[in-house]
Amino acid sequence: MANRSVAFAALADPTRRAVFERLERGPLSVGAIADGLPVSRPAVSQHLKVLKEAGLVADRAEGTRRVYAIDPAGLGQMRAWLDRFWDGALAAFAAEFEDDATPLAGPDAKGSQ
Repeated sequence: MANRSVAFAALADPTRRAVFERLERGPLSVGAIADGLPVSRPAVSQHLKVLKEAGLVADRAEGTRRVYAIDPAGLGQMRAWLDRFWDGALAAFAAEFEDDATPLAGPDAKGSQ
């Protein structure tokens, strides 16, 4: 993957994100990706070029056409970066929960005064 900033910037464009999301279920040709999108096949090809340069998609030749798929390596690098924040948030939540779960002692533990 080129770098995280390039990958996130590539997905910032709503049309490019729609192109990328179409690959969620598996590899597709440019024509299949373009079906139903409000942009032309050449425009879809340009979006795929940006996604490929960002390391988010890979392509292969099938006869006379190109078939694109999500590149797990590029997506994995983005996820690893995001997981750092998620792991920190979960650790903070667990620490807060453990602090709140400390058993109470004395009469207040039963709700009496």
